[in-house]
Amino acid sequence: GFAMMRGASVKSIIGELLGRREGIAYGKGGSMHMFTKGFYGGNGIVGAQVPVGAGLAFADHYQGKKNVSIALYGDGASNQGQVFEAYNMAKLWNLPVIFACENNKYGMGTAANRSSAITEYYKRGQYIPGLKINGMDVLACKQAVAFGKQWAAEGKGPLVYEFVTYRYGGHSMSDPGTTYRTREEIQRMRSTQDPIAGLKQKILDWEVATESELKSIDKQARE
Repeated sequence: GFAMMRGASVKSIIGELLGRREGIAYGKGGSMHMFTKGFYGGNGIVGAQVPVGAGLAFADHYQGKKNVSIALYGDGASNQGQVFEAYNMAKLWNLPVIFACENNKYGMGTAANRSSAITEYYKRGQYIPGLKINGMDVLACKQAVAFGKQWAAEGKGPLVYEFVTYRYGGHSMSDPGTTYRTREEIQRMRSTQDPIAGLKQKILDWEVATESELKSIDKQARE
């Protein structure tokens, strides 16, 4: 999704996931290491993308550009030492970077409260302002990123974001996702907080589109 937002085509992303030459990284990167202009992909070291994001922000700051970097990581990576080192340097040099923690409640198969002394990840920056965002609300996420981009671009320094979300599936293909949580928990989250269903309801409530129009769009997408 992030690669597509940064300009990659759907075809090139699917090709990469399937290991095809048509992929965005010629099938060599897979889901973890695909990249495109403005999107630097994942990192083989847990949490190491965070200081990379700070470094990219430093480059923009040094060159006088108005770009803003977003360093993405999960609750499982949030306890890594380099994350806090990146926080310190970003604040020290007032870098235009948003540290975005995706808190989906489980780092691989370990619940966040079993590995983190404090699970309010947006407070981890201490000397960096933080925001807690409903990661299951599409519009809340959009607004938060727009605010953060403006904040950082205006020279106000870094921010720490915590997107509180949930994953329905396992951490990887080898993880069924049901050995450390119940099927009832997964179904409850899917039925009450699904972001697509939530956005659809807002569109209907605000009369942006009708049910039949949305069904037509869904049909076209599936084809």
